[in-house]
Amino acid sequence: MRDDHRELRLFLHLAQTLNFGRTSLDCHVSPATLTRTVQRLESDLGHRLFDRGPRGVSLTAEGHRFREYAVRALELWRAYRDEHPDPAELTGALTVFATVTACQALLPDLLAPFRAAHPQVRLDLRTGDAAAALARLDEGEADVAVAGLPARLPEPLAGRTVATTDLVFVTARDRPDPALAGPFVLPHRGLVREAADRWFRTTPARTGSAPALATEPDGHEGLLALVALGCGTGLVPRLVLDHSAVRDRLTVVPADPPPRPLEIGLCVRRTDLRRPLVAALWSLVP
Repeated sequence: MRDDHRELRLFLHLAQTLNFGRTSLDCHVSPATLTRTVQRLESDLGHRLFDRGPRGVSLTAEGHRFREYAVRALELWRAYRDEHPDPAELTGALTVFATVTACQALLPDLLAPFRAAHPQVRLDLRTGDAAAALARLDEGEADVAVAGLPARLPEPLAGRTVATTDLVFVTARDRPDPALAGPFVLPHRGLVREAADRWFRTTPARTGSAPALATEPDGHEGLLALVALGCGTGLVPRLVLDHSAVRDRLTVVPADPPPRPLEIGLCVRRTDLRRPLVAALWSLVP
């Protein structure tokens, strides 16, 4: 069951501060997560809860009514839990697979609610190539994977979008000709390679011409290192570029039209949603 009480607590904190940044910091959630929570509540209720204008944030009339409901609901919940103590804490281990970039940029916010709710669960973290994430999950090497979402997930898997990132062409900052003329450094496989092939295949100015390839590395981080060395122009998720140690040596090359953005999701095996640890994490994903 989704943690509606967490949503109510976030709403009440924001109703008090009327400041998205302050509530985000105090409640240890990202601004994007807080915004999605409010949008989901407003969608479920069919009413705006907050007015956002030049003078700041204020509660609407429906927001004031919902605040009264939220306060009462949490009071009733606390009274019930006082009479019915919490069941035994979840224990055990949960194996998570993610790229190095996802570990740094997404996992702290994504796993913080689960960690706070179930501190006795050990988190085992495996890192590797983004293109291998779903295969590792499907083969049982991980309980959860943070990975790019294809247009259609394999039927045994379930996924929830947790972030969306642009795909950008990049080249060395000191390269004499930064245009999209090649040669290109493209991933050997995976969703970004598929996006690159689709872009070259469907962009009118390039239809029918295969890109001249300099090299085809496995991982995005390695790809950026090769691009920074001047090996060619690469295509990567902006999320990877923004967290790369070599980003100051790179420049983005505009593309018209730009490649389609990449959705990143938390993925599990559908059969594992009956397992307490996986179900508990799934219930806390915004």
